[in-house]
Amino acid sequence: MKSIKIKFFSIFLSVMALNFIGCKKSGENSASSKSKINVVATIFPFYDWTKNISAGSEKINLELLVKNGVDLHSFQPSAGDIIKISSCDVLIYVGGESDSWVDDVLKNPVNKNQKVIKLMEVLSDSVKEEEIVEGMVVTTDSTTEETGSITEDDEIEYDEHVWLSLVNAKICCEKIAEVLATLDENEKSIFEKNLSDYTAQIDGVWKSLFSAENISENQNAIIICDRFPFRYMVDELGIKYFAAFAGCSAETEASFETIAFLSGKVQELGLNRVYVTESSDKKIARTVIKNAGLTENECKIIVLNSMQNVTMAQAQNGISYIEIMKKNFEELK
Repeated sequence: MKSIKIKFFSIFLSVMALNFIGCKKSGENSASSKSKINVVATIFPFYDWTKNISAGSEKINLELLVKNGVDLHSFQPSAGDIIKISSCDVLIYVGGESDSWVDDVLKNPVNKNQKVIKLMEVLSDSVKEEEIVEGMVVTTDSTTEETGSITEDDEIEYDEHVWLSLVNAKICCEKIAEVLATLDENEKSIFEKNLSDYTAQIDGVWKSLFSAENISENQNAIIICDRFPFRYMVDELGIKYFAAFAGCSAETEASFETIAFLSGKVQELGLNRVYVTESSDKKIARTVIKNAGLTENECKIIVLNSMQNVTMAQAQNGISYIEIMKKNFEELK
């Protein structure tokens, strides 16, 4: 299904891109570009981490690959994108099912000295299996159904949204700084100083907005009327959740059973808010609220930002990983 489609698509593009590269003249790259360390980050969180870690360095040429607001789950790379990935000095990507086409490209990179930071490998044992909770819509090969557990016959999938953990963010930033330092020892001190300052900012998000008391006293559970990419975040905060779909689900229509379940939870827990992701049309949320016998004044729809749709224009206008995480935490608080 999805993985097969991605595989054939990526093979096709890889052949196209490599043929294009083969037609380029060997002297086509300018001397100025060769003096730079070309870094490609697939999505915004990795781009913003690297931007902060490399601030003040004149050697880093940083590029955001997915920059037009397209979700990584539906992103289709162009031949030009594949050329950038294959020829850059440093590539930073998730390493999950949604960007598995990157692995095919890297089997024969143009830049043989390329450094690859595959974040799900960097995080290793911290990566979580995708979780199915009670009431969630689950898609199988032939049906759509509700379930509260994964059976032994189900293939294990891993939750790709690792950047929504502040702990993970610090580990990933340390790896990025380490790799950049190996490519330019002269600017190692810049990377290390920036890393120290930036991880202090990450710690500050946690310390200034939350304590265990804030969460345990006031928040039993949250309802997400949408896909649920926030598991890393809520697990760190000790918050239970119920959601319409799993984090990487392609489903957009919730069944009657799921609507009824979520509406019942809103009533049972006495909630005055439900949550959606930044790309939601809010239809499911409105239906859940209505079926719970409430109005949108009585139960508000709150947006949590998973950072999967941040554009380059937004990044250039000053939006940041720290700012978005602070906003998310404030909405939960």
